[in-house]
Amino acid sequence: MKRALEVGIVLAALAAISVGAVAYVHARGWTLYYGDAEAHLNSARRIIDSRTPGYDQVGTSWLPLPHLLALAFAGGDHLWRSGLAGAIPSAGCFITAGLFLFAATRRATQSLPAASVALGLFALNPNLLYLQSTPMTESVLMAGVMAVLYFTILFHQTQSILALVAAGAASMLTSLARYEGWFLIPFVTIYVFSVARRWHLRLLAAVLFGAIASLGPLYWLAHNWWLYGNPLEFYNGPYSAKAIYQRSGTYPGDHDWRKAWLFFRTAAVLCSGWGVVIIAAVGLAGCLIRRTVWPVMLLLLPSAFYLWSMYSGTAAIFVPQLWYGSYYNTRYGLAALPLFAAAGAGFVLLFRGRSRAFAALAAILVGVAPWIAAPEPDRWICWKESQVNSTARRAWTTEAARFMADHYHRGEGIFTSFGDLPGILREAGIPLRESLHDCNEPWWMAATARPDLFLHEEWAIAISGDPVATAIQRASFKNGPHYRLIKCIMLKDAPVIEIYKRD
Repeated sequence: MKRALEVGIVLAALAAISVGAVAYVHARGWTLYYGDAEAHLNSARRIIDSRTPGYDQVGTSWLPLPHLLALAFAGGDHLWRSGLAGAIPSAGCFITAGLFLFAATRRATQSLPAASVALGLFALNPNLLYLQSTPMTESVLMAGVMAVLYFTILFHQTQSILALVAAGAASMLTSLARYEGWFLIPFVTIYVFSVARRWHLRLLAAVLFGAIASLGPLYWLAHNWWLYGNPLEFYNGPYSAKAIYQRSGTYPGDHDWRKAWLFFRTAAVLCSGWGVVIIAAVGLAGCLIRRTVWPVMLLLLPSAFYLWSMYSGTAAIFVPQLWYGSYYNTRYGLAALPLFAAAGAGFVLLFRGRSRAFAALAAILVGVAPWIAAPEPDRWICWKESQVNSTARRAWTTEAARFMADHYHRGEGIFTSFGDLPGILREAGIPLRESLHDCNEPWWMAATARPDLFLHEEWAIAISGDPVATAIQRASFKNGPHYRLIKCIMLKDAPVIEIYKRD
């Protein structure tokens, strides 16, 4: 009864914090500042609102779970246009992550104050609260990882097969949310093998967990093979993170462990705050003394994944303090926040009796002190990254959306490409099915290869020099349809946006 009451209070507190953050972010128009937030939202919408709706709209480079969660809300025009269709499932995953983190640390430490510290350091972080209020995927990953943590601890303590199956299912879902989930599977399998108490059941437990968890990656390999003829399309295809990185050149950390560590460490501190880092550093001693190390070990893995990705040349982080004032993927540093929160719980374990409650309160206050001392959003590195990097995109999206809302008539059709440009349609209130874009095969391939024969849309929206603009020019050269440039948007530090109308 007592544990149920604790869970109820935690659930209510997390829901209040999450809803408040979503309302705060939405009221200020920040929900879709991140370009990836816009893309995630429209990737969910296109599954049901497209010239070619259906399963193949799931895509390749991004894993499907975040988009499938948003699918339940993306069909509503208001929720889609406002971005809330993506923010609602993200917020739900934040609540789930916080609940599992609390339950896991409560069970691992047998201490309510310790679990409260972990929850407080995690749930009161403004960078995480901002991201969980947008269609980003960080909270989806954290919900899965925290569920894996809870059920593996439960299996260790109870040796329950149901707990083991639940851990495998949570790991499978995590592997369908972010690729960090793939990285966890072998390490968690080793842990399951090591904590099974009966020697003759160790191998069986490891195989059962590994088989269930691996269903996610196996499904994604099959998905890519079925749709693209290449099971590794998500890894080495033209839209993969690796291909984007290679087209952009070499970044700090590429085959340089020292720089990879420097950039990730800096981003992690900026995302979590010095107060949390201090409590975590002290609390790590308590975890080691009390032998509560599995939460720290598991939650260390996402950070290790990013370090390895930076070293291997498939990811990059820029922070303004280290790289010409640039912001790029600074939010990756937030992967360390759950680690710091779990380690921070160990701070309370250094105390005994009633002093633990005061130690917990002090730890939470130290953790949030930097954010209270400087509460302005400019101090939230994730918000600042999204704000700085989206200024030009938001400006040209709004200008183009206003033009299209005033001039476009339903049914005329728009030839464009996916990525940032569907934001124009969303803001103008034009359904995605009114457009022909590069996710609409085979019609897209026909229109770009032979625009003189297969291009019929009345409008075209292009980034200067992209395949749409090229096809427009080729059509006129081949005695095909002629398009007139009627709107050109040129802004500082932004691509040129071209809007064409068919004569």
